[in-house]
Amino acid sequence: MYILNEDISFPHPSNANRRGLLAIGGDLSRERLILAYSLGIFPWYNEGEPISWYSLDPRMVLFPKNLKVSKSMKQVLDKKSFEITYDTAFKEVMTACGSVYRPGQGGTWITDAMLNAYCDLHELGYAHSVEAWQDGELVGGLYGIAMGKCFFGESMFSKVSNASKAAFITMVRELEAKGFLLIDCQMYTEHLESLGAALIPRTEFLAYLEENRENEELLVF
Repeated sequence: MYILNEDISFPHPSNANRRGLLAIGGDLSRERLILAYSLGIFPWYNEGEPISWYSLDPRMVLFPKNLKVSKSMKQVLDKKSFEITYDTAFKEVMTACGSVYRPGQGGTWITDAMLNAYCDLHELGYAHSVEAWQDGELVGGLYGIAMGKCFFGESMFSKVSNASKAAFITMVRELEAKGFLLIDCQMYTEHLESLGAALIPRTEFLAYLEENRENEELLVF
């Protein structure tokens, strides 16, 4: 177990334990978060606990070309059931993600400290949100970090059936058009698998990130 101090650094991701836990401690400064995501590391912890940093093996990712859209979702998108926007309500999306009930989870990892840190990254152009609106109401969306040609998804929410899925599919198509390498989905879920995401070894994931670090331009929506 690695204990972080004030130095902005991380051990190599391969040092994570079986659960993917790599280190604890440190802070949520913009410099540390930017470094973490560039290395495929993300924070995940509950209120009152020390900050925990993870690098999972295997890693759930979606290559944009592998996106699966069901017949029913194609109909939803064709009907324009939702208005999809980008970066118009970042804090609201992240707050809504933190309020979603998830079975087996006692609380939320989206603490006030996390909210403030990612809003800071949003101001810098790294953190982005995708919003789904219906009759002027925010009914779904997601947020994550974009660095070079990789998008690191963090969380999503839906108040109306298919809202977050519509936001996600629209975003993936947009990122594919921009030539993105992959969307990091972190861990396996049946929902993500149904959309075309799959598990890959951490070594393969890190190789993509190394390639991504050669893309110095910060792409935005």
